[in-house]
Amino acid sequence: MTRVAKSHTAQTHSDAEIHHLIAGELCLDFANTLYGHDKTPIHEYLNSYRDLVLWSQHAGRFDQRTADVLLRKAERFPNEALVVFHRAIALRETLFRLFDAVANHKSPSNTDLAALDAARIEAISHSHLVRTAKSFTLDWNDQTALDQMLWEIAVSAADLMTSDRLALVRECSGDLCDWLFVDTSRNHMRRWCSMSMCGNRAKVRRFAHRKLKRTA
Repeated sequence: MTRVAKSHTAQTHSDAEIHHLIAGELCLDFANTLYGHDKTPIHEYLNSYRDLVLWSQHAGRFDQRTADVLLRKAERFPNEALVVFHRAIALRETLFRLFDAVANHKSPSNTDLAALDAARIEAISHSHLVRTAKSFTLDWNDQTALDQMLWEIAVSAADLMTSDRLALVRECSGDLCDWLFVDTSRNHMRRWCSMSMCGNRAKVRRFAHRKLKRTA
């Protein structure tokens, strides 16, 4: 095991590694790495380039070997890693504004659409077609690029923006929650990012409200 791999495993777990992946699309899960976009932020899951790598691994985009390669490279080129981290946060906020507008039946801004298109074009420039058993898929040219996780996120967002699933993008109805998700429920009536999180909190509040009315 390399020195960096040892330091990686020795460090305490990052919140990025336990982030709830509830959205049904990579780009929306990435947008959800901040809890509370429009208000004073409630919880940030990405606080460094290391968090960005660990989140990507948690989301199934990297294996351990790739994560260790990127973390080693970030140690050698910290300024470049920091630039990528700031680009990632900017992309995340662009994606949130775009899909938040869609979920609330508003028109996304041309500025945000242009930013996503630029990220998509950048991603495609680093890709090539490869043959699979039954068809073809995109693969990435440089598996050691510090910003490679942004390519797949940008493509995911562009694919969602141009698919029928866009009409199913929702925003959680929780009082403080602004997480986004694709509503694949049978009747497309899903209200919560997660029943175990915001759904249960809403049920508890309703129960307390009914109990208060009965005792008033």
